[in-house]
Amino acid sequence: MTMVRAASAMLAFLALAAIASLPAAAEVYRPWCVGYTATITQSCTFTSYEQCMETARGGGGECSQNPWYLRYGEGRPALAAKPRSERSKTR
Repeated sequence: MTMVRAASAMLAFLALAAIASLPAAAEVYRPWCVGYTATITQSCTFTSYEQCMETARGGGGECSQNPWYLRYGEGRPALAAKPRSERSKTR
């Protein structure tokens, strides 16, 4: 019986180790969103305006710039990295 317990404990340990070893994924913000007013949904997965418009045409959606990308997208400094005078302007 101790062999069965040892094997099951090892199996449980290996399963937990496999789950915990997944790398953390960073949040990725894309610059364009398509929104559908009929279903009140929005998808911000587009890298270009043209790509967004091709998707929007098929379902009657509208494209707009992603507000999260404008704030936190590529090349944007973090709020803490901005000088104090600039931080007060954004609030």
